[in-house]
Amino acid sequence: MTQATTATAATGVPSRVSADRPGGRLSRTWAIGRREFASYFRSAIAYVAITLFLLISGWMFRSDFVPGEPAGMRTIFNFMVLLLVFIVPVLSMGLLAQEWSAGTIETLMTAPVNEPEVVLGKFFGNLALLAVMLAPTLFYVVLLRIYARPDYGPIFSGYLGILLAGALFISVGLFCSSLTRSQIIAALSAVTILFLGTIVPYYAGRDPTLRPFLRTVIDQLVYRRYSDFSKGVLDLGNIIFFLCTTAVFLFVTIKVLESRRWK
Repeated sequence: MTQATTATAATGVPSRVSADRPGGRLSRTWAIGRREFASYFRSAIAYVAITLFLLISGWMFRSDFVPGEPAGMRTIFNFMVLLLVFIVPVLSMGLLAQEWSAGTIETLMTAPVNEPEVVLGKFFGNLALLAVMLAPTLFYVVLLRIYARPDYGPIFSGYLGILLAGALFISVGLFCSSLTRSQIIAALSAVTILFLGTIVPYYAGRDPTLRPFLRTVIDQLVYRRYSDFSKGVLDLGNIIFFLCTTAVFLFVTIKVLESRRWK
């Protein structure tokens, strides 16, 4: 088996795709993302994560599905982002750490792909899994439509917010996965970062004795910005925050991968 054939088998990227061909980079990124997405369903991790997410979310939906109360999904959206703090790191911990520990990263990098294509492919593959995990929750919208007259604006913005926050969480998990060969360390590192940036500010923001300076800092962190989406507020600054922060983590991950490639 030639090196090109080996690389193709490992990445799912056709070895004959030219680097100069228009759309070739997008094709390679798509191939890696599709391979990453499919790999989740060859193990139990995706099924366990999706089942756990839906069971807990369904339980929390009861708080929004109360007779006499306004029809919406604000409670479940607020809880979803806290739940993803723990689920996303588990789903993303092996994105690069597994490649390092198994030694397949060398094969991956001999394929006709570069670091941005690898990072973006894995990112979008994981983001697609998140979308699949969220899809069944649309059933809650159907229930609200049957039994009430919901305001679809906050529901739409809530789903946009959870996708933006999820993308940020995936980029953090991918970054942590690029730093180590241990999937456990990668998961714990990502949980720690997300916990400090999301859950701690969530509870600290409820403290009436908090100093104004600290409250101002908290207002710039993940949960406060995300909570605006669940309220139906589409703030361009919040959208830019999530997109730019996600892009920063992806950029740093690419640089980590480039530096480790030559070690």
